[in-house]
Amino acid sequence: MPAAKLDVVVIGAGPVGLACAIEIQRRSLSVATVDKGALVNSLVGYPTQMEFFSTPELLEIGGHPFPMASYKPHREDALDYYQRVATAEKLDLRLYEKVTALRGQAGDFIVETDKGELATRAVVVATGFFDVPNFMGIPGEELPHVNHYYKEPYAHAGREVVVVGAKNSSAKAALALTRAGARVTLVVRGAAVADTVKYWIRPDLINRIAEGRITAYFNTTIDAITPHSVEVTTPNGPRSIPADYVYALTGYRPDYSLLIDALALPLDESDPAKPPVFDPETHETARPGVYVAGTVCGGLATSRWFIENGRHHAQLIAKAVAAGLVQAASLK
Repeated sequence: MPAAKLDVVVIGAGPVGLACAIEIQRRSLSVATVDKGALVNSLVGYPTQMEFFSTPELLEIGGHPFPMASYKPHREDALDYYQRVATAEKLDLRLYEKVTALRGQAGDFIVETDKGELATRAVVVATGFFDVPNFMGIPGEELPHVNHYYKEPYAHAGREVVVVGAKNSSAKAALALTRAGARVTLVVRGAAVADTVKYWIRPDLINRIAEGRITAYFNTTIDAITPHSVEVTTPNGPRSIPADYVYALTGYRPDYSLLIDALALPLDESDPAKPPVFDPETHETARPGVYVAGTVCGGLATSRWFIENGRHHAQLIAKAVAAGLVQAASLK
């Protein structure tokens, strides 16, 4: 049997999920935060020493200052900051616990996990999108030397590495790998390095391609990956690119198996991004008592919400949840 009923369960212990838990707890409500991985699991998976585009104050949650000597924080700074905030707020964290189903209705939910059950009156979903890669669907993508996540370049010195894509993640990986001594080939479906690549990275990549340190194939599609090559079709016909390792940095998406199968959240089918249906004033979804926060609000449009703007969902949700629980109590 579940333990004593909580007021709220937050699913997702990323920055936005932590922000929600803090604001809810400050309203004297009981809240537990559940995550299938580590605290701020997506940041743990980011590349070593990755630099944030945002300045520290835009990443702050719960009113806790993010002191920095430099202008922009790195991954390690953010990991330390969010850990310290969670500790300071004494949050109830249930890490490495995967949510598998949600039963019941507003005021009387059971959150099923792979470790048991949590009884709760309301649920907040703040699961982000970094855990599910956009697969290319080509032969060989499952081979062990193909990775959809880039961490650091040092193991690839002197090796042939193919990087797929020409947006921010691919651009940064290609540059770091090249400087660490890898022989890098960039395979790009579009006609050029994306205009959305950060302004200090894009010219660096273009110049490295121009001088021949990085080989780039534009308007090129991948047909298959073998243990030692990437087979592509270029504007000039098929080509076999040597590859000891492949980074298929093709983007990520929300976990729709969680949203649809486990949580039964209705989606907005009229929107190509298929976001959950929710009230923008309260962030309550079409399943009463369940709220969404952060990137997951945008569905497949993962650039609609970031830490910077998603963290503000916490106050809206906390206010709405508290009001809803007070109203429910008055009706008893």
